Formats: sequence, structure tokens, C-alpha cells
Amino acid sequence: MTINAFTRALTPATLTRLALGVSVAAGAVLTAAPVFADQASGARSDTVASHSAEEKSAGQVSAQSVLKIAESQVGVTENAAGGGTPFHSWYMSSPRAKETVARDGGSLQSYANAPWCAMFVSWVGEKAGARSTVGWDAYTVTYAKWFEANKHWGSQAKPGAVVFYSWNDKSVESIDHVGLVKQDNGDGTITAIEGNTGNGKVEERVRPKSQVVGYGYPQYKA
Repeated sequence: MTINAFTRALTPATLTRLALGVSVAAGAVLTAAPVFADQASGARSDTVASHSAEEKSAGQVSAQSVLKIAESQVGVTENAAGGGTPFHSWYMSSPRAKETVARDGGSLQSYANAPWCAMFVSWVGEKAGARSTVGWDAYTVTYAKWFEANKHWGSQAKPGAVVFYSWNDKSVESIDHVGLVKQDNGDGTITAIEGNTGNGKVEERVRPKSQVVGYGYPQYKA
């Protein structure tokens, strides 16, 4: 797949809502229980707080452990319909999916064959017990805005950072794709582990920094 922002299988009305109203709660603080805003009502949604028995508080998981989990999935491939990965099935069964359906419209089933780069990163954070600081979402723009609102956003490539790309311009609203930074190569490129690449797989990719909109910074153990 080449278009990774979560747009496929959504109605035109839903796409309009995504374009106009994907912001998260302004000024929210990144804590062990991330707080998202319901875009329709502005209501806080705290149900994401503690759905994993293995969830650790921010700062207790290392970037290396997150990257190790991501690397273990290299080679996982979508089916002919663009779905069928463990990341799709996990997200659809998660309480977060119900929240994003309420926010963006559509149905749980619409995630079955949806672009899955953000679901992959979210899954990695869940498996590492770091959901509270890695975050979780299916839509790249909202995912980036969550980091922005929590003041964990910047322009420096760091191992374990969540990297957001755009193939068009450098605005957050244009973000197309997301992955996890493995390293800054020091030559104007980064190496990242990404799901839903152009080959429909989890792959390790080298990309130019010119395609990067920004980086979200989970709170990792030093």
C-alpha cells in the first residue's frame, strides 16, 4: 500500500470530519493514562487507561525493547485485500477501536482491510507494555496531534521515536505514514521499522529526512 493514513473504507462525510476535526485535547498531559478527546463532543475519554495487565508506567520501558518487538515482525505481510495482519485483528478487538469509530465514523469492520501503519506502531507499544507513552490510534494525523498536544513532539530523530511522514508537504494535516525510528544515519536519512509499506509488509526502511513531518517522543527508560 502507498497511502497509509486511515482513509480507505470511510464515507465522504467521514473523510470531511477527519480533515476538519481530528485534533486531540489541547494541552493534555502525557501520563500513564493518555486522555483523548471525542471530536464530536470534546468529551474526555479515559477508558484507555488500564486495559493491559502488563501496562507499565511511562519511563519504565526502553526504546531498545520497543524496537526489538518491532523488528520481530519484519516480514509480516497483508493479504490480497490489504488486511489480515495481527495488527488489524488486535486493533479491532481493542477498546480504542470503538472510540475511534465513535470519533471518525464508519464501523469496526471498516478496520479489517484499512491501511495499518498506525495500527502496527500501536500494537508494538501495547506488546511492550508501553501503550500509555507510545499511544494508540488508527489515523496518522490524530496520532501525531496527540504527541503535539502532550508536548512530546519535535524534529530530532531518536531511536524509538514515532516518525511521521508526508509525501506532499511538511504539515501535520498531510501526514501519510508512520513508523518507529531505529537510527539516524547521519547522512540526511533515517532507518525506521514500518508497517504497511509499499510492499504491504512490515519492513526496515531507509528514508530521507525531507519526507519527515516530525517525531513523537515516548517517555522511555534512560
